[in-house]
Amino acid sequence: MEVKTSLLDNMIGVGDMVLLEPLNEDSFIENLRNRFDHNEIYTYIGSVVISMNPYRSLPIYTPQKVEEYRNRNFYELSPHIYALADEAYRSLRDQDKDQCILITGESGAGKTEASKLVMSYVAAVCGKGQEVNKVKEQLLQSNPVLEAFGNAKTMRNDNSSRFGKYMDIEFDFKGDPLGGVISNYLLEKSRVCKQPRGERNFHIFYQLLSGASDDTLMKLKLDRDFSKYNYLSLDSANVNGLDDAASFRTVRNAMQIVGFMEAEVQSVLELVAAVLKLGNIEFKPESRINGFDESRVKDKNDLKEMCELLGIEQSVLERAFSYRTVEAKMEKMSTTLNVAQAYYARDALAKNLYSRLFSWLVTRINESIKAQAKTRHKVMGVLDIYGFEIFEDNSFEQFIINYCNEKLQQIFIELTLREEQEEYIREDIEWTNIEYFNNAVICDLIENNQNGILAMLDEECLRPGTVTDDTFLDKLNTICAEHQHFESRLSKNSKFLTDHSLPHSCFRIQHYAGKVLYRVEGFVDKNNDLLYRDLSQAMYKATHSLMRQLFPEGNPAKVNLKRPPTAGFQFKASVGVLMKNLQTKNPNYIRCIKPNDKKVAHIFTDSLVCHQVRYLGLMENVRVRRAGYAFRQPYESCLERYKMLCKKTWPQWRGPTRDGVEVLLTDCSVPSEEFAYGRSKIFIRNPRTLFTLEERRRACLEDLATLIQKIYRGWKSRTHFLLLKKSQVVVAAWYRRYAQQNKYQKIKSATLVMQSFIRGWKARNILRQLKYEKRCKEAVTTIAAYWHGTQARMELRRLKAEARNKRAVSVIWAYWQGTKARRELRRLKEEARRKHAVAIIWAYWLGLQVRREYRKFFRANAGKKIYDFTIQRIMQKYFLGLKTTTMSPMDNTWPTQPYGFLEGAHTELRRIFHLWRCKKYRGQFTEEKKSVYEEKLEASEIFKDKKALYPSSVSQPFKGDYLEIQKNPKYQKLNGAVDEKVLLADLVNKINRANGKGSPRLFLLTKSNFVLADQKTGQVKASVPLPDLASVSVSTQSDGFFALKLKEGSASASKGDFLLSSDHLIEIITKLHRIGTTAADRDQINIDISDEFLVQFKQDKVCVKFIQGGPKNGNSAACKRKNNRLLEVSVPSP
Repeated sequence: MEVKTSLLDNMIGVGDMVLLEPLNEDSFIENLRNRFDHNEIYTYIGSVVISMNPYRSLPIYTPQKVEEYRNRNFYELSPHIYALADEAYRSLRDQDKDQCILITGESGAGKTEASKLVMSYVAAVCGKGQEVNKVKEQLLQSNPVLEAFGNAKTMRNDNSSRFGKYMDIEFDFKGDPLGGVISNYLLEKSRVCKQPRGERNFHIFYQLLSGASDDTLMKLKLDRDFSKYNYLSLDSANVNGLDDAASFRTVRNAMQIVGFMEAEVQSVLELVAAVLKLGNIEFKPESRINGFDESRVKDKNDLKEMCELLGIEQSVLERAFSYRTVEAKMEKMSTTLNVAQAYYARDALAKNLYSRLFSWLVTRINESIKAQAKTRHKVMGVLDIYGFEIFEDNSFEQFIINYCNEKLQQIFIELTLREEQEEYIREDIEWTNIEYFNNAVICDLIENNQNGILAMLDEECLRPGTVTDDTFLDKLNTICAEHQHFESRLSKNSKFLTDHSLPHSCFRIQHYAGKVLYRVEGFVDKNNDLLYRDLSQAMYKATHSLMRQLFPEGNPAKVNLKRPPTAGFQFKASVGVLMKNLQTKNPNYIRCIKPNDKKVAHIFTDSLVCHQVRYLGLMENVRVRRAGYAFRQPYESCLERYKMLCKKTWPQWRGPTRDGVEVLLTDCSVPSEEFAYGRSKIFIRNPRTLFTLEERRRACLEDLATLIQKIYRGWKSRTHFLLLKKSQVVVAAWYRRYAQQNKYQKIKSATLVMQSFIRGWKARNILRQLKYEKRCKEAVTTIAAYWHGTQARMELRRLKAEARNKRAVSVIWAYWQGTKARRELRRLKEEARRKHAVAIIWAYWLGLQVRREYRKFFRANAGKKIYDFTIQRIMQKYFLGLKTTTMSPMDNTWPTQPYGFLEGAHTELRRIFHLWRCKKYRGQFTEEKKSVYEEKLEASEIFKDKKALYPSSVSQPFKGDYLEIQKNPKYQKLNGAVDEKVLLADLVNKINRANGKGSPRLFLLTKSNFVLADQKTGQVKASVPLPDLASVSVSTQSDGFFALKLKEGSASASKGDFLLSSDHLIEIITKLHRIGTTAADRDQINIDISDEFLVQFKQDKVCVKFIQGGPKNGNSAACKRKNNRLLEVSVPSP
């Protein structure tokens, strides 16, 4: 079961200021302090969130917290910025209402962090997917880019936004982000040129110098030393807690994620570097004949580097700093600028260049993050804009900022009252008008088109004649003197004449947040915001990719003599568009407060917080909210929270929830004037009524807790008793079982003993009986055996006597037969001996006859036959050993010579065998392959041991047509221009005498001429008959250079010799030599191999010299011109 919680549970102080009792400024501040001390930095005023800057990290922004506040009622949990973000997102997604989140507060109050938290929460709870995640990442990564270029370190904040930002995040019908649009307001561009003491310029300048690589800084012509740039303050260049180098890497990565191209990033950094260089340009006076001083640039080095970065001619920009062209109708007039005017022009250019770059960045980001779909989108706007500013010295910027805050306060009161009225009407509650301070009169004082301060400032800037800040103040004194919220020392209203807190050059406006004193010095110049036309035109002439986009008014073809709109007019129009945009959306407010000026944790300065509470109008906001009913709650939540106060509603109400609430309030005796029933909510007028219900609920919860404890203890005791009882029964049952088992075992054992004794007695009786019967049987058997034995012996004696008689007859017969056999054997043996003696005598006689016959021929032929037989066996063995030799012509192995007498034959056989197997190998060749090997053989004769390049060419086959000229349609025209068959087609480099560089040419060789043609067009550049070729010169080294020398006086010699280089030098020269050798009508071409030879270029002879050395361009040979008569070729060392 889900546990229901509420804002009122475990509350430290009061979570919603609407419920604060008593309501006054002291109790308001004390409640904020109490919650701040307990790390509760968020407090509500109804639906408005007050955010205190803790100046430290708190564990309240984890993914678990996001899930905790996801899809929860606004007042269901303790105050948190996630609750407001979730309420806005769910209203946009489920109710199709466009939302806007207005974040206000002074510098250092945490507005930028609050906007990041809102965006990160929305990104966490919306849909997932590759495209959705990409959009979310781009929206989130736009913040680091804008912070780097638009934020700076100030006295109050180390990361202060110096511009106003409004982002519209667009969603589809499912609530998934599609893209966004960013609007920026009033960048504080005066900070580019000058920063107050203790403050810094915009972050990007320090990040670039700290984090860029040395190579990048070299390209941008910058140095890491901050002190070398006039526009960078040195007293606070390094800020504790800020790592500019790491931030620069973050910005580069964010720009890449948002969609900036690398060239665009480089262009942006070049403009940032140009601004730094611009600040280093200084001027000196130079007297002219007419007595006026003219400005001149002191040191032109920074000017030159800046012009190189922007692609501007130095003379054009230098003239723009010295002269100003004034155009009126058809007339032009050029005037010189003195040093002060030149410095003004320089700073104006720097401010305009940076502010326009910032606007371009916003536009470029919008192009990347804009929604691609054309359908209608739901929109959530997030406004992060400057808070109300009251400084010791307030100028035009503070006036404009405070005017914007007046408009925001006006729309805040209007939208808050409208929201209250709409809820009362929706709930059918009677609406009563609420009296409040309407600051429309202050807005009218500033923005009225006829006699408003901005209108008078524009009128003063545009009128002819001398215009100064004093004339503007005089005009204010004349027109606004009677206004109740305007004060001036010199106004017609004399009541301020003795007010010494109001200087003569100032005026004071009573804003809703308090009185602010403005110094008029600089109002006119800052409102004009003029940039001399000469500088605009000079910037437009720049070749830099962004300059024409940033300075379109500099186009000479579109010269506009009309003055550009003033800064005040532009800002007023922007604020008007913003207000119209906000009025179309449902507002959600975050009021940011800084607890101290020291930017440290755990310090709460009452006076500072009180000042911010006043000018943010928080007390008035509470009073407006409490003017009707201070607290409202849905019937379901109210009944669920307070049902224990009434017996009829506890523990469960079965009827409608409104009836249950009525029964509950009636039973609690709440006066009827203290509440009202709406359609879906109960409205409580006084916070004390709510707190009374809370006290009674707390007391009732204590009673319920006691009751729950009592019931729990009883249940626990009963459960324990039943457990003991059950255990006793189990133990008793086990014991009885154990006793019975023992008794049974004893009875069983006794029974077994008795059974064994009885069985033993019976067995012994049976044994005695069996033994007696056995003895009787044995006696009978013995008697019978003796009897049968006697009978058997008697029969045996009878049989033996009979057998002896029979055996005697057999023995006598056997002896007689043996005697006969022995006599026959002796006879046969005697006869056989006689036959064998005859055979032996006959064999000996024949042998004697053979030996006598053989002895006659042995002395004459025996030696030769034995020799021939021996030689035959040796040669057979020798030839069989030769069978192991392979048939490869490349195999030089041969069996060793076995006998000395075979020396000549062995050598001759090896030669004959090698010739035979070579012939067999050649018989396998085609005509084309024979030609290739003949060329290889000829190349060996020409180059072997003469040129270092030759060994590497041996393994490479001669292909001939390397360009595939017959197949490639690109060379169809060239193929048609050559009549004969092309023997070789290759890409060579024709060496230029002037600089030693090569031009690619197509080299074609036929039987009668060679052709050089252009690589791209195929056009024939030279066609030389081979008879005109006298010789070819090459070096001894591993280069590919060769010179084709023509015969003097020939028709082709007019243009001179050709010095070429090729990767197939060995093949080209071999084919040239082979053609010359085979042709009968021409002389053989000479091949000159030398490291130094002469080449005829038209009328001059140039020496080509080859040296060993490592060329700069790699491992290939490089040709370089030394003088008019020498070309030097550097060949890499082997």
